[in-house]
Amino acid sequence: MIKISHHHQTPSLPKLNPMLISTLQLSSFLCLLLSTTITAAAVDDNSPWLPYTPTDYILLDCGSSSNTTDASLRSWDGDVRSQFSPSNIENTSSNATSSKSVIQVPYKTSRIFHSQFTYSFPVSAGPKFIRLYFYPVNYSELDITNSFFSLTSNDYTLLNNFSAFLTVSAMKPAVASLIKEFIVNVRDNQILNITFWPSPNSYAFVNGIEVVSMPENLYIRGNDHPIPLVSENQRFYIDNNPALETLYRLNVGGNEVSITNDTGMFRLWSPDDDYTYEDYGFTPHRDVAIRYRQETPPYTAPKIIYTTTRTMGNDSLRYNLTWKFPVDSGFYYLLRLHFCEIQLEVTLKNQRVFIIYINNQTAQRGADVIQWSGGTRIPVFKDYVIMVTDPDGRQSKQDLWLAMYPELDFRPEYADAILNGLEIFKLNRTDGSLAGANPELVLSPPSGPFTLSPQKKNNKETPRWAVIIGTVVGGGSVLVLILGFLIFRRRRRVKALGSTQPKSSWVPLSDRSKSTKTSGSSLPSDLCRRFSLEEITSATCNFDDNFVIGAGGFGNVYKGHIDNGATTVAIKRLNPSSNQGAREFQTEIGMLSKLRHLHLVSLIGYCNDNREMILIYDYMARGTLRDHLYKSKKQPIPWKQRLQICIGTARGLHYLHTGAKRTIIHRDVKSTNILLDEKWVAKISDFGLSKLGPIDAGHNHVSTTVKGSFGYLDPEYYKRQQLTEKSDVYSFGVVLFEVLCARPAIILDLPEDQVNLAEWARHCYKNGTLDQIVDPNIREEIAPECLKKFGELGDSCLRENGFKRPGINNVLWGLEFSLQLQEEAEMKGQGDGGGGGGGGGGLLPVALASPLTPPLHGESMTDNDENVLRSMTNSDKLKNMTLFSEIMNPMGR
Repeated sequence: MIKISHHHQTPSLPKLNPMLISTLQLSSFLCLLLSTTITAAAVDDNSPWLPYTPTDYILLDCGSSSNTTDASLRSWDGDVRSQFSPSNIENTSSNATSSKSVIQVPYKTSRIFHSQFTYSFPVSAGPKFIRLYFYPVNYSELDITNSFFSLTSNDYTLLNNFSAFLTVSAMKPAVASLIKEFIVNVRDNQILNITFWPSPNSYAFVNGIEVVSMPENLYIRGNDHPIPLVSENQRFYIDNNPALETLYRLNVGGNEVSITNDTGMFRLWSPDDDYTYEDYGFTPHRDVAIRYRQETPPYTAPKIIYTTTRTMGNDSLRYNLTWKFPVDSGFYYLLRLHFCEIQLEVTLKNQRVFIIYINNQTAQRGADVIQWSGGTRIPVFKDYVIMVTDPDGRQSKQDLWLAMYPELDFRPEYADAILNGLEIFKLNRTDGSLAGANPELVLSPPSGPFTLSPQKKNNKETPRWAVIIGTVVGGGSVLVLILGFLIFRRRRRVKALGSTQPKSSWVPLSDRSKSTKTSGSSLPSDLCRRFSLEEITSATCNFDDNFVIGAGGFGNVYKGHIDNGATTVAIKRLNPSSNQGAREFQTEIGMLSKLRHLHLVSLIGYCNDNREMILIYDYMARGTLRDHLYKSKKQPIPWKQRLQICIGTARGLHYLHTGAKRTIIHRDVKSTNILLDEKWVAKISDFGLSKLGPIDAGHNHVSTTVKGSFGYLDPEYYKRQQLTEKSDVYSFGVVLFEVLCARPAIILDLPEDQVNLAEWARHCYKNGTLDQIVDPNIREEIAPECLKKFGELGDSCLRENGFKRPGINNVLWGLEFSLQLQEEAEMKGQGDGGGGGGGGGGLLPVALASPLTPPLHGESMTDNDENVLRSMTNSDKLKNMTLFSEIMNPMGR
């Protein structure tokens, strides 16, 4: 990928071949008519329009007794004897005492609060920016790590048990200070109060407070401006009295825009480089006159935001233009996207049309900046609201994704997308709170799935919380060593005795805390519940065979009822003669207890009593995906439903690969490990073989013994014993063809070239005969374009060279695009989707992928790979070769 760092260099846009694009559907083109229209003539930025002048503009240097000037030459008033401060403020100021270099005003002094304290600002009615400045260092004899406090403003909770120290420590890139910006609407005859509430046995502090008025309708636009609610077919209304927190304000494709270069409200616009996914895109810049209009007056954003931009450039069909932002779960978020066409090539409608995705959901089809704005150099913005769910029932950090890709259905002249600026705001909950959880601070070397490097401190005395954490982590390390020794000693003992009894690798988990029903667990009770053996035997009627709903390499799976029959669960019991044991048992608990996602099976708890190792999961009413494809008498699943199941599985894998602090590689993706609930929602299960990705960003693999299921194994991993997330992509590619063809990954009795589904499907795809191996139950349902895209996607996942396979994010995109093609074809009568329909129904011969097909993330679309190992497709070799026990069991895990 090429990134242009010279802003005045503008790449040519990739034109689409009109002979090829003429085959694309035009039916959805009408939605452009619903786009924003111009209601007033545009004016140049050098027009007599005046910049915004705030009616209220207050700068308070907390802890200072005199007026001071900051680096931008703004004058700050000291809060001592200030009209905004109570009279008892005299003895609560403190100077910074730290080895760090003190920045500028207002960070040189701070105000310390040991009890509730309120600043009162008599301001005019309307929305206000509240900016709070924090420099978390030790002040006098106070330990900054002990500073926790809440903050309220009028009817809103802005912060709750907030730690500036933890927040700054978790920020990337590293910073020393922090500005928290909020927007609060002040009603008529109301005083703007800002109240600090120290947590028990703690203190609060602040270095500076800024209050600035803003235009009435800048962000809070009322019921006259409904906002699309992403993923739901409805509009979102921000009323006239909300509270917002500014999380990100970015000059996309450009440099930092300082507060003095903003449009009268002193907003800081940061570069977007730290948030782009894998640093793709071009950043052209043209210093042109911007023609503001009534809908986007000059105070919307400064001119520089619209003269810099990030586009996709010549590689536009190879990846999504993507950004990623950590946010708090459990809140609605407002995203404002700023656009302005400044490139010479784009002057007319339908020259550059693209799709906007937010969190893998389609937010906008047919995005056309010229259509929206009415011409070049005219800025326009679009608002979207999305809910970031709280999957584990507790506030946690989640990634908010923004992505763009060319909208080829509109036959644009250029395959490209564009963005100039971006603002992201958190909206208050119904209880008036904007408060999120503090980030975690881990002080030990990596000892588990989600640990980080320690933070260095200058304190002479180790804080109490650090001692506690160190003790717990140290104790965990000792327990791991003891566990390893016990496993080693038992294996040696069994070998020495030459025992002929079925061997068991049972090892008791350590007891650290007491449960109400059972002995303790080394895991927090709110993450993973420990059951007694009595509870499990009661739930399964003493493991009655009539309760068995499945079996695998681990052992039998039973349907059970817990909590006096109120909850139905799936109970997986280790078979004593199984090749799997303590390691897989602990891996499953360690992984799943920390993961919560719609498309991952939830681990409810475990039992580790009386030499038993038992796992308890949410019950999946419809069983495994394989049960609905072959080897059962169940009704075949319609094609569109199969696509939706594949999309759900891809979302689960995407969460594993990108949603945690460390990449998680499942290592055993297959149709029997994809379960379906009663609503046909796909959920990934069985994490006993999962591995964490590399710690060092400079390494892209983990060296480990080959484990998995035969027929799904990544050949590169098999040969080199180097595991990557692309190994999961390969396995998922096999699942895709299982779904399409309704046959197992390996059938030994077939002719040699058909034994291995992966190689046989790729062979048929390249020869244009993929339609001949499609499951007859769905053959007449699949639209030709959908099959073409689906085949291309499966083929790309199965490339022998892992680097040439797409990332799971682009696999997910490709599946969603396949579903889109299927639905559009059904609307035109090309595929009946199981519901009839004529005129072009049925399959056509599938040719090689068209250059129009949206390609996959960061990969070459030309496949020059050598064939997959011939030894993996030779039936005689399959029958005779000796393999690892983990991949020999035809029943799987």
